[in-house]
Amino acid sequence: MSIEPILIAQLAVLGLVTGFLAGLLGIGGGMIMVPFISALLSAREVAPGLAVKMAIATSMATIIFTSISSVRAHHKKRAVRWDIVKRLAPGIVLGAMLASVGVFALLKGALLYFVFGGFVAFSAVQMFLDKKPAPSRQLPGTAGLLGAGGAIGFLSGLVGAGGGFISVPFMTWCNIAIHNAVATSAALGFPIALANVAGYIISGQGLGGLPPHSFGYLWLPALVVIASCSVLMAPMGAKAAHALPVKKLKRAFSIVLFVLAMYMLYKGMGALSA
Repeated sequence: MSIEPILIAQLAVLGLVTGFLAGLLGIGGGMIMVPFISALLSAREVAPGLAVKMAIATSMATIIFTSISSVRAHHKKRAVRWDIVKRLAPGIVLGAMLASVGVFALLKGALLYFVFGGFVAFSAVQMFLDKKPAPSRQLPGTAGLLGAGGAIGFLSGLVGAGGGFISVPFMTWCNIAIHNAVATSAALGFPIALANVAGYIISGQGLGGLPPHSFGYLWLPALVVIASCSVLMAPMGAKAAHALPVKKLKRAFSIVLFVLAMYMLYKGMGALSA
């Protein structure tokens, strides 16, 4: 498989769109990247079950780069609760490694289509309703945070997301101000991505059927092009958020997510029957 110009163009557009939407709506780019990367790989004769695994792993790898620029911006505003990051990170790393080294490699790709489709559908409902959980308690102790971190890292590893879909509601539920929760979630994206990507590389070694330019489950052309473009566009999306009706955009975009969720469930049915 050569890295043809049309592929670079497709990946660049995907990176620009996901970066802009991440900055504008505060969503994880994986919800957009995974369906499209899996489709690009399937079109290049990669088996459907392997394609979705590589798409999830590659999507997660881009978070390593995008989280750095995001955290810098939040840190300048002193919004990151580094005390929470330090307490959640150990559990996150353990959960992420368990998912990416163990469960991810053992699960059939067809099942991952359903897991991801369900995750996107859930996210679409939350985005459409624009629900914000009411704060009702304080953060748990060390054991509770270890367990919470483990759940965040584990679920993120299965769907290729940065963990914000769990960590932000969890922190706001524990009486952390929403702007601190969002900033802290951005900071948690780095250890989540780093631990999961290490696991994807380890568990993907020696697999048959991998396309050229792969490193474990990572598809390097997609990683390089998408990460470069998304990092450029995320700040522009963040600026646009102050000028555009974000609440209305979220509701419109939730419909797009529903379509993508149905597409992934459809692909899962196809992978089961293959």
